[in-house]
Amino acid sequence: MSDLVHRTAAELADLVSTGQASAVEIAQAHLDRIAAVDGSVNAFLHVDAEGALAAAKAVDERRAAGEPLGPLAGVPLAMKDVVVTKDLPTTAGSKILEGWRPPYDATVTRRVKDAGIVMLGKTNMDEFAMGSSTENSAYGPTRNPWDLSKIPGGSSGGSSASVAAFEAPLSIGTDTGGSIRQPAAVTGIVGHKPTYGAVSRYGLIAFSSSLDQAGPFGRTVLDTALLHRAIAGHDPCDSTSINATTPDVVAAARDGAAVGNLAGVRVGVVRELGGEGYQPGVLASFDEAVQALRGLGAEVVEVSCPNFVYALAAYYLIAPSECSSNLARFDSVRFGLRVGDDGVHDLEKVMSLTREAGFGAEVKRRIIIGTYALSSGYYEAYYGQAQKVRTLIARDFAAAFEKADVLVSPTSPFVAFGIGEKVDDPMAMYVNDLCTLPASLAGTPAISVPSGLSEGLPAGLQIMAPALADDRCYRVAAAFEAATERLSPPAGVLA
Repeated sequence: MSDLVHRTAAELADLVSTGQASAVEIAQAHLDRIAAVDGSVNAFLHVDAEGALAAAKAVDERRAAGEPLGPLAGVPLAMKDVVVTKDLPTTAGSKILEGWRPPYDATVTRRVKDAGIVMLGKTNMDEFAMGSSTENSAYGPTRNPWDLSKIPGGSSGGSSASVAAFEAPLSIGTDTGGSIRQPAAVTGIVGHKPTYGAVSRYGLIAFSSSLDQAGPFGRTVLDTALLHRAIAGHDPCDSTSINATTPDVVAAARDGAAVGNLAGVRVGVVRELGGEGYQPGVLASFDEAVQALRGLGAEVVEVSCPNFVYALAAYYLIAPSECSSNLARFDSVRFGLRVGDDGVHDLEKVMSLTREAGFGAEVKRRIIIGTYALSSGYYEAYYGQAQKVRTLIARDFAAAFEKADVLVSPTSPFVAFGIGEKVDDPMAMYVNDLCTLPASLAGTPAISVPSGLSEGLPAGLQIMAPALADDRCYRVAAAFEAATERLSPPAGVLA
């Protein structure tokens, strides 16, 4: 295996800019790694070797011509298959979009290309981002590089596994209820959910429009911050995009790692995000992480956010309701799969047959729940009440941030569980998002950084900050990372 695949994104960018390695060499090394191990991991749904090498060659040509290069020029990246990519298959992990090649790029895709980042391909995911394990993909589950019998988290499990397996140094995921942070935690990498609206949603295939947010994965906090900076910023194509200056997350990451102390930073431990029901090893890892933050000079205080206990119930009304509306567009008429169009069935029957064949069990479950919650006579009792709880959760955050600069919790109550272990128990699956849901509902930023091992598998520390204060997440995460040992999957798993 080439040493290039073990380098960080920052190191690879430096090799390209100084001419110590070409972008083509780096891209080929990662394509070779994918060819060698992805048969076991199943992180990728589509590998665009030709496009990746062409993009890498263009970077090398610009460097040879003396043109300025971006901070991540020539660095490979894996893209979650819910992000639209022009002329490349984009399926959202569903049979209903099998073979669809979009005629345009998402804003995130365009910004990645504009930065000179080399896109290797599209990664596996839970169908339409609905899941916590990447077992709901129509194309088979992705496996955790730490233990191939375990899940890599979800719904961005393909993106997280590709980084953990050294198939790519960077990747893009999307987070609706924790689908960047939870996969990052269980695969031992870094993942950040930006402030809602800070990264454009234009070109993301919608699951729950008021919650969906694209964000970066990396093996280090600095790498993650560099990718965040490349994709963030206002976008007039997205009506939910925030027209505000993006905080300097890269400077925050560099400062946190270089200074190595958190003197003057108030860290709030959320009382409601821990205790009964959490794996003992996860709680032990979290307690050690809090002690490490205290050792770095942070002032640690306990805060109470009483309405966080309702986040799970509120989310699983809001998200399915919005999904039932968004997925109505897959009607067999405009694009995607079409079943039963034999001249005998009417349009209503064709639509029914298409949706029956194209959607998986979890997607159907959430459409049914959401349609019921939005139906006449039930809207205010269910969806309306859930939105009120969402407001209360946002108020809890506001009160907590008066006492602390950042809030911390475990990222997930559990480490990676076995493939197939919870697939028939939706409620057991849903509780994996207990810690991540509040920040999603409030639209506030949160990052997961590896905090240690439990039962030989990674656990994550979640760091949350107020809206548009993403830089606080990166500063605290970088300081913590610098004071702890970097995790890496056992060498023998993918040897």
